[in-house]
Amino acid sequence: MDSISQINKIYKEAHTVEEWNAFIEAFSGDERSGVIKLVGSARKQIAAYEKEVQRTEALKVYEKKYEDLGFICGIDEVGRGPLAGPVYAAAVILPKDCKILYLNDSKQLSEKKREELYDIIMKEAVSVGIGHRSPERIDEINILQATFEAMQDAIAALSVEPAVLLNDAVTIPNVTIRQVPIVKGDAKSVSIAAASIVAKVTRDRLMAEYDAKYPEYGFASNKGYGSAAHIEAIKKYGPCEIHRRSFIGNFI
Repeated sequence: MDSISQINKIYKEAHTVEEWNAFIEAFSGDERSGVIKLVGSARKQIAAYEKEVQRTEALKVYEKKYEDLGFICGIDEVGRGPLAGPVYAAAVILPKDCKILYLNDSKQLSEKKREELYDIIMKEAVSVGIGHRSPERIDEINILQATFEAMQDAIAALSVEPAVLLNDAVTIPNVTIRQVPIVKGDAKSVSIAAASIVAKVTRDRLMAEYDAKYPEYGFASNKGYGSAAHIEAIKKYGPCEIHRRSFIGNFI
């Protein structure tokens, strides 16, 4: 008979429904309390996985509604609110049979989970396009128009042309492709959620690079947003080259 430590090792090495089911089948007859607990944990893992599958399927309602028209593209942006740094937009076309789980509004995910999902999205997506606009351009034409330009660039960067754009709440000007604005779309569409994650990870990585160049502002942690420490740093050191002058008039 296997020791409980050996069985625990087997449990920890199981990561799929098939492996958890095999674990349950192998050890469900073991009456030792430690093993009973591990079998119960395996059942909980399966239940959590099935719940996530159901949640993800529910986020495909818009994709399924328009899938007969051709490629469906999710669009989202990140960085409209910060005091510093560019605004980024991403356009993501997922495959029709997309099996990626845990897609959600990027703000609802941990940094580690976003990074994991970013790699999966970039590997499995039919196409990904990314656009951005600089702080100077934001100051020149305002944040909304700069965001639209970033979104237009993201669409143009796709390797295939989508039939429908699923947008997070906005309608992008000067785009001839059919658009479907969805309020809080990054929590209602897998495609928009994927775009949210790609845009967020891309911008966050850039802000970490800026942190190395301008460590006094804490860009690695605040990502350019107006935290109390960031505002105090602007008052103390003045703005750097990536600060949006149109956003910081109250602090300098």
